[in-house]
Amino acid sequence: MIRVRKNHSGFTLIELIIVIIIVGIMATVAVRKLGTSLETAKYEHTKKELNALTAAMVGNPSLFAEGARTDFGYVGDVGALPPNVDALVTNPGGYTTWDGPYISRGVDLNEFKQDGWGTAYLYSDTLLRSTGSGSNIDKVIAVSSSALLGNRVQGYVVDADDEMPGAIYRDSLVIRLTYPDGSGNITTSTTSPTAEGSFSFNGVPIGKQRLSVIYTPDNDTTTYTVCVTPQSVVKMAVTFPADLW
Repeated sequence: MIRVRKNHSGFTLIELIIVIIIVGIMATVAVRKLGTSLETAKYEHTKKELNALTAAMVGNPSLFAEGARTDFGYVGDVGALPPNVDALVTNPGGYTTWDGPYISRGVDLNEFKQDGWGTAYLYSDTLLRSTGSGSNIDKVIAVSSSALLGNRVQGYVVDADDEMPGAIYRDSLVIRLTYPDGSGNITTSTTSPTAEGSFSFNGVPIGKQRLSVIYTPDNDTTTYTVCVTPQSVVKMAVTFPADLW
């Protein structure tokens, strides 16, 4: 009699257990990698948003035109730091100099106040902070508020012959610097030069400010745009196109 031996295909119990263990290990590794990827995505999103909020407040320092910086954000228009991040998209008090919204493209206007973990940003003076990850992610807006609001514009004025006004003509000159006052309006500071023609203004906010030098007997005026950057002393050389004294 010929006996036929049947081949049994399939897994034994031990083999099934080994397969289940391997699949479980692979799933655990995949979940961990996915969790790490999600955390990384939230972290990168938060960093990008903090940078965008900072640019909205004080402008993008890399934007130039005709050799001068052009973007100074909220502070450049208003002359003060925003009272809160809402002021970057909504006029905080009917300010005439406010020209927002200042939030750049790529930032969700409905979620810009929250980090990647859905936690509200903390904002105080010159610091933005995210706490959603369980540890702080900080963005320093400036080294200090005075670096943004307490700058100096100084210079000297001469006529077309490069002569100083002297003691006689210094009182015939009026120098005016116009800039946002921090409350949504424009203010003008006025001074007269020394006999040597020098002048100075303190407490000037960042931005593109307007400097006018007026020779009052003839109402002759020379006007300049002054680009004030953070923590700076802007030096001006003002020359009248005529021989005035």
